[in-house]
Amino acid sequence: MTGEVPERTPFATVDDMPPPMRAMLFEALDRMAADPQMRRVRATAQRALDPRPGQRLLDAGCGLGEVARDLAAAVAPGGEVVGVDASAAAIAVATERAGAAGVTYTVGDLLSLDFEDKTFDGVRTERVLQHLGEPDAAVAELARVTRTGGRVCLVDTDWHSLASDGLPDELVSRMWQGASVARQHQPTMGRTLRRRLVRAGLTGVVCEPVPLWFTDADEASTVIPIFNRGIPREAGFIPEELWDPWWAAVDRATEAGELLAVVTIWVAAGVRP
Repeated sequence: MTGEVPERTPFATVDDMPPPMRAMLFEALDRMAADPQMRRVRATAQRALDPRPGQRLLDAGCGLGEVARDLAAAVAPGGEVVGVDASAAAIAVATERAGAAGVTYTVGDLLSLDFEDKTFDGVRTERVLQHLGEPDAAVAELARVTRTGGRVCLVDTDWHSLASDGLPDELVSRMWQGASVARQHQPTMGRTLRRRLVRAGLTGVVCEPVPLWFTDADEASTVIPIFNRGIPREAGFIPEELWDPWWAAVDRATEAGELLAVVTIWVAAGVRP
């Protein structure tokens, strides 16, 4: 029905994607996990979550599970990590990769987690809330399953911080208005994380912006989809009428050594009273 807002964007319904598109997304997730700038974001998030040996932690929206495996090392010995994701395909890959990492992966819904109240010493979610129609309900659910004194850590992108240099201003303006990345449910999610934690009743809330900058389109493509040539034209990330002029401009800026792309990811954390 026209005007209805779906509960989730396509990124939150990975299992409904055609298999080639899903494989491309998983490949992109692996590239992100290896990217030095994303590693800075995750290091900031790990400090905010402050995992300790013996704790039980939840990685909500765990994707392919690499962060959950890192957390398992941080809570050893005696700790436990649970990774939850809405995608059964992602959970299958995460489980296959887990080995002896001490992580349990399961399919689940951030809006209705299958855990008792106050189950975890700490919970985290990364770049998931922007894709949900009711992000505050998800934050409340994360707080619900966190024990008194436990920490909730949120990580998300502020797509309205996306900026560039070396590209024609008029083309960039049209791209930002038309690109699908600008039409997430919550494109400014990153900057709202602190407020959402406060409204959920958490205390001692802190937040930190982590700017990511790239001077190469291939490097930028690990985080910013409009620089990813591997995404099919028909996927619609880039408006059809801008496809050719966009890539021509990116190529010119790259050849001149003038390309710059910047985006900010925010990390926020608070304590369950």
